[in-house]
Amino acid sequence: MKLSFHGAARQVTGSCHLVEAAGKKILVDCGMFQGAHELHDENAADFGFEPAEIDLLLLTHAHLDHCGRIPLLVSRGFSGSILSTAATRDLARLVMMDSAHLHEEEARRNRRKGRKGGRFEPLYDTVDALDAVGLFGKPVRYAKPIELFPGIMATFFEAGHILGSASILLEITEGTRRRRVLFSGDIGPGGRVLLNDPAPPADVDVVVMETTYGDRDHRSLAGSVQEFYAAIRATEARGGNVIIPTFALERAQELLWYLREGLEAGHIKPGLSLYLDSPMAISATRIFGRHLEAMGPEPARMVRNGEDPFDLPGLHFTQEARGSMELNDVRSGAVIMAGSGMCTGGRVRHHLRHTLAHPESSIIFVGFAAEGTLARIIIDGASRVKLFGDEVPVRAQIHTINGFSAHAGRSALKAWHASLGTPDQTFLVHGEPKVMEAFGRELTGGTVRIPVMGEAFEL
Repeated sequence: MKLSFHGAARQVTGSCHLVEAAGKKILVDCGMFQGAHELHDENAADFGFEPAEIDLLLLTHAHLDHCGRIPLLVSRGFSGSILSTAATRDLARLVMMDSAHLHEEEARRNRRKGRKGGRFEPLYDTVDALDAVGLFGKPVRYAKPIELFPGIMATFFEAGHILGSASILLEITEGTRRRRVLFSGDIGPGGRVLLNDPAPPADVDVVVMETTYGDRDHRSLAGSVQEFYAAIRATEARGGNVIIPTFALERAQELLWYLREGLEAGHIKPGLSLYLDSPMAISATRIFGRHLEAMGPEPARMVRNGEDPFDLPGLHFTQEARGSMELNDVRSGAVIMAGSGMCTGGRVRHHLRHTLAHPESSIIFVGFAAEGTLARIIIDGASRVKLFGDEVPVRAQIHTINGFSAHAGRSALKAWHASLGTPDQTFLVHGEPKVMEAFGRELTGGTVRIPVMGEAFEL
Protein backbone atom coordinates (compact mmCIF):
# COMPACT_ATOMS: atom_id res chain seq x y z
CA MET A 1 0.00 0.00 0.00
CA LYS A 2 1.37 3.38 -0.98
CA LEU A 3 0.09 6.92 -0.58
CA SER A 4 1.56 9.86 -2.53
CA PHE A 5 0.78 13.57 -2.59
CA HIS A 6 0.38 15.55 -5.81
CA GLY A 7 -1.38 18.68 -4.59
CA ALA A 8 -2.28 20.65 -1.45
CA ALA A 9 1.10 19.58 -0.03
CA ARG A 10 2.48 22.47 2.05
CA GLN A 11 -0.01 24.72 0.32
CA VAL A 12 -3.72 25.41 0.59
CA THR A 13 -5.05 24.44 -2.84
CA GLY A 14 -4.76 21.76 -5.53
CA SER A 15 -5.98 18.69 -3.65
CA CYS A 16 -4.71 15.49 -5.32
CA HIS A 17 -3.74 12.28 -3.50
CA LEU A 18 -2.90 8.87 -4.99
CA VAL A 19 -3.45 5.51 -3.32
CA GLU A 20 -1.81 2.42 -4.82
CA ALA A 21 -3.09 -0.82 -3.32
CA ALA A 22 -4.39 -4.25 -4.28
CA GLY A 23 -3.04 -3.75 -7.79
CA LYS A 24 -5.12 -0.59 -8.35
CA LYS A 25 -4.44 3.16 -8.51
CA ILE A 26 -7.10 5.34 -6.94
CA LEU A 27 -6.96 9.13 -7.05
CA VAL A 28 -8.71 11.20 -4.39
CA ASP A 29 -9.55 14.64 -5.81
CA CYS A 30 -7.84 16.43 -8.67
CA GLY A 31 -8.04 20.13 -7.92
CA MET A 32 -6.81 23.40 -9.32
CA PHE A 33 -3.96 25.34 -7.74
CA GLN A 34 -5.33 28.79 -6.94
CA GLY A 35 -3.69 32.06 -6.05
CA ALA A 36 -1.29 34.25 -7.97
CA HIS A 37 -1.13 34.11 -11.77
CA GLU A 38 2.15 32.20 -11.79
CA LEU A 39 0.17 29.12 -10.76
CA HIS A 40 -0.86 28.74 -14.42
CA ASP A 41 2.41 26.87 -14.96
CA GLU A 42 1.83 24.71 -11.88
CA ASN A 43 -1.63 23.73 -13.11
CA ALA A 44 -0.27 22.88 -16.57
CA ALA A 45 2.62 20.80 -15.22
CA ASP A 46 2.72 17.01 -15.15
CA PHE A 47 0.60 15.43 -12.48
CA GLY A 48 3.46 13.35 -11.09
CA PHE A 49 1.77 10.16 -12.28
CA GLU A 50 0.42 8.83 -15.56
CA PRO A 51 -3.28 9.77 -15.90
CA ALA A 52 -4.07 6.78 -18.12
CA GLU A 53 -2.95 4.43 -15.33
CA ILE A 54 -5.49 5.74 -12.81
CA ASP A 55 -8.28 3.20 -12.33
CA LEU A 56 -10.75 5.35 -10.39
CA LEU A 57 -11.18 8.90 -9.08
CA LEU A 58 -13.00 9.65 -5.82
CA LEU A 59 -14.18 13.24 -5.40
CA THR A 60 -14.74 14.69 -1.93
CA HIS A 61 -16.59 17.82 -3.10
CA ALA A 62 -17.08 20.28 -5.93
CA HIS A 63 -14.86 23.24 -5.08
CA LEU A 64 -12.46 24.17 -7.87
CA ASP A 65 -9.38 23.35 -5.80
CA HIS A 66 -10.66 19.77 -5.51
CA CYS A 67 -12.17 19.11 -8.96
CA GLY A 68 -10.73 21.82 -11.23
CA ARG A 69 -8.06 19.73 -12.95
CA ILE A 70 -10.26 16.72 -13.68
CA PRO A 71 -10.88 17.85 -17.30
CA LEU A 72 -7.11 18.16 -17.76
CA LEU A 73 -6.67 14.68 -16.28
CA VAL A 74 -9.19 13.38 -18.84
CA SER A 75 -7.54 15.21 -21.74
CA ARG A 76 -4.23 13.56 -20.78
CA GLY A 77 -5.59 10.04 -20.77
CA PHE A 78 -7.71 9.27 -17.71
CA SER A 79 -10.76 7.19 -18.70
CA GLY A 80 -11.83 5.57 -15.44
CA SER A 81 -14.96 6.27 -13.45
CA ILE A 82 -15.49 9.21 -11.07
CA LEU A 83 -17.46 8.58 -7.87
CA SER A 84 -19.07 11.24 -5.69
CA THR A 85 -22.32 12.09 -3.96
CA ALA A 86 -25.21 13.22 -6.17
CA ALA A 87 -24.95 16.86 -5.08
CA THR A 88 -21.19 16.89 -5.72
CA ARG A 89 -21.73 15.45 -9.20
CA ASP A 90 -24.19 18.22 -10.11
CA LEU A 91 -22.09 21.01 -8.62
CA ALA A 92 -18.84 19.67 -10.12
CA ARG A 93 -20.44 19.68 -13.56
CA LEU A 94 -21.24 23.35 -13.08
CA VAL A 95 -17.77 24.21 -11.75
CA MET A 96 -15.83 22.34 -14.44
CA MET A 97 -17.89 23.78 -17.29
CA ASP A 98 -17.47 27.30 -15.91
CA SER A 99 -13.74 26.77 -15.47
CA ALA A 100 -13.37 25.52 -19.04
CA HIS A 101 -15.22 28.57 -20.32
CA LEU A 102 -12.93 30.89 -18.34
CA HIS A 103 -9.79 29.16 -19.68
CA GLU A 104 -11.12 29.48 -23.23
CA GLU A 105 -11.95 33.15 -22.73
CA GLU A 106 -8.52 33.90 -21.27
CA ALA A 107 -6.75 32.20 -24.17
CA ARG A 108 -8.84 34.11 -26.72
CA ARG A 109 -8.14 37.38 -24.92
CA ASN A 110 -4.40 36.69 -24.85
CA ARG A 111 -4.36 35.84 -28.56
CA ARG A 112 -6.36 38.94 -29.41
CA LYS A 113 -4.10 41.24 -27.44
CA GLY A 114 -0.89 39.39 -28.26
CA ARG A 115 0.15 39.36 -24.62
CA LYS A 116 3.78 38.45 -24.16
CA GLY A 117 4.02 35.35 -22.01
CA GLY A 118 0.24 34.88 -22.10
CA ARG A 119 -1.24 31.42 -22.56
CA PHE A 120 -2.67 31.23 -26.09
CA GLU A 121 -4.26 27.79 -25.61
CA PRO A 122 -6.65 26.99 -22.76
CA LEU A 123 -5.52 24.63 -20.03
CA TYR A 124 -8.54 22.60 -21.12
CA ASP A 125 -11.70 23.35 -23.02
CA THR A 126 -15.44 22.74 -22.85
CA VAL A 127 -15.15 19.40 -24.66
CA ASP A 128 -12.67 18.18 -22.03
CA ALA A 129 -15.09 19.26 -19.30
CA LEU A 130 -17.98 17.46 -21.01
CA ASP A 131 -15.82 14.34 -21.31
CA ALA A 132 -15.11 14.56 -17.58
CA VAL A 133 -18.80 14.94 -16.76
CA GLY A 134 -19.48 11.77 -18.78
CA LEU A 135 -17.21 9.73 -16.51
CA PHE A 136 -19.25 10.24 -13.34
CA GLY A 137 -20.74 6.95 -12.21
CA LYS A 138 -23.81 6.24 -10.12
CA PRO A 139 -23.82 8.62 -7.13
CA VAL A 140 -22.88 7.23 -3.75
CA ARG A 141 -24.82 7.77 -0.55
CA TYR A 142 -23.48 8.78 2.81
CA ALA A 143 -22.49 5.97 5.22
CA LYS A 144 -23.17 3.23 2.63
CA PRO A 145 -20.04 1.12 1.99
CA ILE A 146 -19.36 0.19 -1.63
CA GLU A 147 -16.82 -2.23 -3.08
CA LEU A 148 -14.50 -0.43 -5.49
CA PHE A 149 -12.34 -3.45 -6.31
CA PRO A 150 -11.63 -6.76 -4.58
CA GLY A 151 -9.94 -5.83 -1.33
CA ILE A 152 -10.92 -2.14 -1.46
CA MET A 153 -14.09 -0.72 0.08
CA ALA A 154 -15.08 2.96 0.21
CA THR A 155 -17.54 4.82 2.43
CA PHE A 156 -18.46 8.50 2.07
CA PHE A 157 -19.21 10.39 5.29
CA GLU A 158 -20.79 13.82 5.72
CA ALA A 159 -18.10 16.51 5.86
CA GLY A 160 -20.44 19.50 6.44
CA HIS A 161 -18.36 21.79 4.19
CA ILE A 162 -20.59 22.45 1.17
CA LEU A 163 -23.59 20.67 -0.30
CA GLY A 164 -22.65 17.06 -0.96
CA SER A 165 -19.17 17.28 0.59
CA ALA A 166 -17.70 14.11 2.00
CA SER A 167 -14.81 12.59 3.88
CA ILE A 168 -13.89 9.31 2.21
CA LEU A 169 -12.84 6.17 4.08
CA LEU A 170 -10.92 3.50 2.17
CA GLU A 171 -10.76 0.06 3.78
CA ILE A 172 -7.90 -1.74 2.08
CA THR A 173 -6.97 -5.39 2.45
CA GLU A 174 -3.76 -6.84 1.04
CA GLY A 175 -3.16 -10.40 2.19
CA THR A 176 -3.35 -10.34 5.97
CA ARG A 177 -2.82 -6.58 6.18
CA ARG A 178 -5.83 -4.28 6.54
CA ARG A 179 -5.78 -0.48 6.76
CA ARG A 180 -8.52 2.09 7.24
CA VAL A 181 -7.43 5.27 5.44
CA LEU A 182 -9.54 8.41 5.73
CA PHE A 183 -9.36 11.45 3.46
CA SER A 184 -10.96 14.38 5.23
CA GLY A 185 -11.69 16.52 2.17
CA ASP A 186 -12.56 19.92 3.57
CA ILE A 187 -14.17 19.83 7.01
CA GLY A 188 -17.08 22.10 7.86
CA PRO A 189 -17.41 23.94 11.17
CA GLY A 190 -20.73 22.36 12.17
CA GLY A 191 -23.79 24.23 13.37
CA ARG A 192 -24.63 25.64 9.93
CA VAL A 193 -28.27 25.92 9.00
CA LEU A 194 -27.90 24.91 5.35
CA LEU A 195 -25.89 21.75 5.99
CA ASN A 196 -25.64 18.80 8.31
CA ASP A 197 -22.75 18.54 10.75
CA PRO A 198 -19.60 16.54 9.90
CA ALA A 199 -19.98 12.88 10.85
CA PRO A 200 -16.60 11.13 10.47
CA PRO A 201 -15.99 7.44 11.20
CA ALA A 202 -14.05 6.13 14.19
CA ASP A 203 -11.10 3.76 14.51
CA VAL A 204 -9.06 5.08 11.59
CA ASP A 205 -5.48 3.91 10.99
CA VAL A 206 -4.35 6.69 8.64
CA VAL A 207 -5.86 10.13 8.03
CA VAL A 208 -5.12 12.75 5.39
CA MET A 209 -6.44 15.93 6.97
CA GLU A 210 -6.99 19.52 5.87
CA THR A 211 -5.64 22.31 8.08
CA THR A 212 -6.75 25.51 6.35
CA TYR A 213 -7.58 27.22 9.65
CA GLY A 214 -5.47 25.03 11.92
CA ASP A 215 -3.97 28.03 13.70
CA ARG A 216 -7.08 29.90 14.79
CA ASP A 217 -10.76 29.73 15.60
CA HIS A 218 -13.38 31.73 13.80
CA ARG A 219 -15.56 34.33 15.36
CA SER A 220 -18.94 32.90 16.35
CA LEU A 221 -21.44 32.63 13.52
CA ALA A 222 -24.03 34.63 15.45
CA GLY A 223 -21.54 37.45 16.02
CA SER A 224 -20.48 37.35 12.38
CA VAL A 225 -24.07 37.62 11.18
CA GLN A 226 -24.61 40.69 13.37
CA GLU A 227 -21.34 42.21 12.11
CA PHE A 228 -22.54 41.56 8.56
CA TYR A 229 -25.82 43.36 9.21
CA ALA A 230 -24.02 46.27 10.89
CA ALA A 231 -21.66 46.72 7.93
CA ILE A 232 -24.64 46.86 5.55
CA ARG A 233 -26.50 49.36 7.75
CA ALA A 234 -23.43 51.61 8.06
CA THR A 235 -22.86 51.57 4.32
CA GLU A 236 -26.48 52.40 3.63
CA ALA A 237 -26.25 55.34 6.06
CA ARG A 238 -23.21 56.68 4.19
CA GLY A 239 -25.03 56.38 0.88
CA GLY A 240 -22.72 53.77 -0.63
CA ASN A 241 -22.86 50.29 -2.10
CA VAL A 242 -21.77 46.99 -0.58
CA ILE A 243 -19.64 44.64 -2.69
CA ILE A 244 -19.29 41.07 -1.42
CA PRO A 245 -16.75 38.88 -3.23
CA THR A 246 -18.62 35.62 -3.03
CA PHE A 247 -17.84 31.94 -3.47
CA ALA A 248 -20.60 30.52 -5.65
CA LEU A 249 -21.01 27.26 -3.75
CA GLU A 250 -22.48 27.42 -0.24
CA ARG A 251 -21.29 30.93 0.67
CA ALA A 252 -23.66 32.67 -1.74
CA GLN A 253 -26.58 30.56 -0.54
CA GLU A 254 -25.71 31.09 3.13
CA LEU A 255 -25.57 34.87 2.66
CA LEU A 256 -28.94 34.84 0.88
CA TRP A 257 -30.39 32.93 3.84
CA TYR A 258 -29.12 35.48 6.36
CA LEU A 259 -30.09 38.46 4.20
CA ARG A 260 -33.63 37.09 4.13
CA GLU A 261 -33.62 36.56 7.90
CA GLY A 262 -32.15 40.04 8.44
CA LEU A 263 -34.89 41.67 6.39
CA GLU A 264 -37.61 39.68 8.14
CA ALA A 265 -36.24 40.55 11.60
CA GLY A 266 -35.65 44.23 10.79
CA HIS A 267 -31.86 44.06 11.12
CA ILE A 268 -31.65 45.38 7.56
CA LYS A 269 -33.93 48.12 6.30
CA PRO A 270 -36.29 47.18 3.49
CA GLY A 271 -35.74 48.85 0.14
CA LEU A 272 -32.17 47.76 -0.51
CA SER A 273 -31.46 46.47 -4.00
CA LEU A 274 -29.85 43.03 -3.69
CA TYR A 275 -28.01 41.48 -6.62
CA LEU A 276 -26.59 38.00 -7.05
CA ASP A 277 -24.24 38.77 -9.93
CA SER A 278 -22.79 35.33 -10.59
CA PRO A 279 -24.20 32.88 -13.14
CA MET A 280 -22.51 30.01 -11.31
CA ALA A 281 -23.95 31.04 -7.94
CA ILE A 282 -27.40 31.40 -9.50
CA SER A 283 -27.19 27.88 -10.93
CA ALA A 284 -25.78 26.49 -7.68
CA THR A 285 -28.68 28.03 -5.76
CA ARG A 286 -31.10 26.14 -7.99
CA ILE A 287 -29.14 22.92 -7.51
CA PHE A 288 -29.55 23.24 -3.73
CA GLY A 289 -33.29 22.69 -4.07
CA ARG A 290 -32.75 19.36 -5.82
CA HIS A 291 -30.74 17.75 -3.04
CA LEU A 292 -32.75 17.68 0.15
CA GLU A 293 -30.74 14.63 1.25
CA ALA A 294 -27.70 16.87 1.68
CA MET A 295 -29.40 19.95 3.16
CA GLY A 296 -29.90 20.84 6.78
CA PRO A 297 -33.32 20.11 8.36
CA GLU A 298 -34.74 23.65 8.25
CA PRO A 299 -34.10 24.56 4.58
CA ALA A 300 -35.12 21.02 3.57
CA ARG A 301 -38.41 21.48 5.46
CA MET A 302 -39.01 24.80 3.70
CA VAL A 303 -38.46 23.27 0.26
CA ARG A 304 -40.80 20.38 1.05
CA ASN A 305 -43.45 22.93 2.05
CA GLY A 306 -43.10 24.76 -1.23
CA GLU A 307 -41.08 27.67 0.21
CA ASP A 308 -37.87 29.01 -1.29
CA PRO A 309 -35.24 29.54 1.46
CA PHE A 310 -33.26 31.84 -0.84
CA ASP A 311 -36.09 34.11 -1.98
CA LEU A 312 -36.13 37.61 -0.52
CA PRO A 313 -37.58 41.01 -1.42
CA GLY A 314 -35.52 43.14 -3.76
CA LEU A 315 -33.32 40.26 -4.97
CA HIS A 316 -32.24 40.31 -8.59
CA PHE A 317 -30.42 37.48 -10.34
CA THR A 318 -27.97 39.02 -12.82
CA GLN A 319 -27.40 36.29 -15.38
CA GLU A 320 -26.21 38.24 -18.42
CA ALA A 321 -23.01 40.27 -18.69
CA ARG A 322 -24.92 43.33 -19.85
CA GLY A 323 -26.97 43.38 -16.66
CA SER A 324 -23.78 43.10 -14.64
CA MET A 325 -22.26 46.10 -16.40
CA GLU A 326 -25.39 48.15 -15.77
CA LEU A 327 -24.82 47.73 -12.03
CA ASN A 328 -21.87 50.10 -12.36
CA ASP A 329 -24.40 52.91 -12.78
CA VAL A 330 -25.96 52.15 -9.37
CA ARG A 331 -24.22 54.52 -6.96
CA SER A 332 -25.97 53.79 -3.67
CA GLY A 333 -28.31 51.44 -1.86
CA ALA A 334 -27.09 48.23 -3.53
CA VAL A 335 -25.69 45.01 -2.09
CA ILE A 336 -23.85 43.19 -4.88
CA MET A 337 -22.67 39.62 -4.38
CA ALA A 338 -20.34 38.61 -7.20
CA GLY A 339 -17.68 35.98 -7.90
CA SER A 340 -15.00 35.17 -7.27
CA GLY A 341 -14.46 34.98 -3.52
CA MET A 342 -10.69 35.52 -3.80
CA CYS A 343 -11.15 38.14 -6.55
CA THR A 344 -8.93 36.16 -8.93
CA GLY A 345 -11.39 36.60 -11.79
CA GLY A 346 -15.07 36.98 -12.52
CA ARG A 347 -17.41 39.93 -12.32
CA VAL A 348 -16.37 41.09 -8.87
CA ARG A 349 -13.18 42.59 -10.29
CA HIS A 350 -15.22 44.99 -12.41
CA HIS A 351 -17.29 46.00 -9.39
CA LEU A 352 -14.13 46.55 -7.37
CA ARG A 353 -12.69 48.80 -10.07
CA HIS A 354 -15.82 50.96 -9.88
CA THR A 355 -16.20 50.88 -6.07
CA LEU A 356 -12.84 50.70 -4.28
CA ALA A 357 -12.17 54.42 -4.67
CA HIS A 358 -15.43 55.46 -2.97
CA PRO A 359 -15.13 55.93 0.82
CA GLU A 360 -18.90 55.75 1.30
CA SER A 361 -18.94 52.16 0.01
CA SER A 362 -17.85 48.89 1.62
CA ILE A 363 -16.15 45.70 0.52
CA ILE A 364 -17.10 42.75 2.74
CA PHE A 365 -14.88 39.67 2.60
CA VAL A 366 -16.52 36.57 4.02
CA GLY A 367 -14.14 33.75 3.11
CA PHE A 368 -10.58 32.50 2.88
CA ALA A 369 -8.15 34.44 0.67
CA ALA A 370 -4.99 32.63 -0.41
CA GLU A 371 -1.59 34.31 -0.55
CA GLY A 372 -1.12 36.31 -3.75
CA THR A 373 -4.80 36.78 -4.54
CA LEU A 374 -6.32 40.23 -4.98
CA ALA A 375 -8.62 39.58 -2.02
CA ARG A 376 -5.64 38.87 0.24
CA ILE A 377 -3.79 41.96 -1.04
CA ILE A 378 -6.77 44.19 -0.18
CA ILE A 379 -7.35 42.50 3.19
CA ASP A 380 -3.68 42.98 4.08
CA GLY A 381 -4.10 46.75 3.72
CA ALA A 382 -2.96 47.75 0.22
CA SER A 383 -3.57 51.44 -0.47
CA ARG A 384 -3.75 50.87 -4.23
CA VAL A 385 -4.38 47.83 -6.42
CA LYS A 386 -4.09 47.18 -10.13
CA LEU A 387 -7.28 46.27 -11.99
CA PHE A 388 -7.53 45.95 -15.77
CA GLY A 389 -4.33 47.94 -16.19
CA ASP A 390 -5.45 50.81 -13.94
CA GLU A 391 -4.11 51.77 -10.51
CA VAL A 392 -7.18 52.00 -8.27
CA PRO A 393 -6.97 53.63 -4.81
CA VAL A 394 -8.50 51.69 -1.93
CA ARG A 395 -10.72 54.17 -0.08
CA ALA A 396 -13.80 52.00 0.53
CA GLN A 397 -14.35 50.52 3.99
CA ILE A 398 -12.88 47.00 4.15
CA HIS A 399 -14.56 44.40 6.34
CA THR A 400 -13.23 40.89 6.95
CA ILE A 401 -15.79 38.62 8.59
CA ASN A 402 -14.34 35.13 8.97
CA GLY A 403 -17.18 33.54 10.96
CA PHE A 404 -18.93 32.55 7.74
CA SER A 405 -16.09 30.26 6.77
CA ALA A 406 -17.10 26.84 5.47
CA HIS A 407 -13.92 25.44 7.07
CA ALA A 408 -13.63 24.23 10.63
CA GLY A 409 -11.43 26.34 12.86
CA ARG A 410 -8.62 25.09 15.08
CA SER A 411 -10.74 23.75 17.95
CA ALA A 412 -13.23 22.02 15.63
CA LEU A 413 -10.38 20.45 13.65
CA LYS A 414 -8.83 19.09 16.83
CA ALA A 415 -12.19 17.67 17.94
CA TRP A 416 -12.70 16.10 14.51
CA HIS A 417 -9.29 14.43 14.68
CA ALA A 418 -9.91 13.22 18.25
CA SER A 419 -13.16 11.56 17.12
CA LEU A 420 -11.21 9.26 14.79
CA GLY A 421 -9.65 7.29 17.63
CA THR A 422 -5.86 7.26 17.56
CA PRO A 423 -4.60 7.12 13.97
CA ASP A 424 -1.15 5.60 13.51
CA GLN A 425 -0.33 8.26 10.93
CA THR A 426 -1.76 11.72 10.29
CA PHE A 427 -0.81 13.55 7.11
CA LEU A 428 -1.54 17.28 7.20
CA VAL A 429 -2.44 18.96 3.90
CA HIS A 430 -4.38 21.99 2.65
CA GLY A 431 -2.68 24.60 4.75
CA GLU A 432 0.15 27.08 4.85
CA PRO A 433 3.31 25.42 6.21
CA LYS A 434 3.51 27.46 9.42
CA VAL A 435 -0.15 26.68 10.12
CA MET A 436 0.33 22.95 9.61
CA GLU A 437 3.41 22.90 11.81
CA ALA A 438 1.61 24.69 14.65
CA PHE A 439 -1.46 22.46 14.35
CA GLY A 440 0.59 19.28 14.15
CA ARG A 441 2.27 20.05 17.48
CA GLU A 442 -1.14 20.01 19.16
CA LEU A 443 -2.18 16.56 17.97
CA THR A 444 -1.60 13.64 20.31
CA GLY A 445 -0.98 10.00 19.48
CA GLY A 446 0.59 8.52 16.36
CA THR A 447 2.97 10.11 13.87
CA VAL A 448 2.17 13.46 12.29
CA ARG A 449 3.67 14.19 8.87
CA ILE A 450 3.59 17.21 6.58
CA PRO A 451 4.33 15.84 3.10
CA VAL A 452 5.91 17.76 0.25
CA MET A 453 4.77 17.58 -3.37
CA GLY A 454 5.40 14.18 -4.90
CA GLU A 455 6.36 12.54 -1.62
CA ALA A 456 5.24 8.92 -1.18
CA PHE A 457 4.74 6.79 1.94
CA GLU A 458 4.18 3.13 2.61
CA LEU A 459 1.09 2.53 4.71
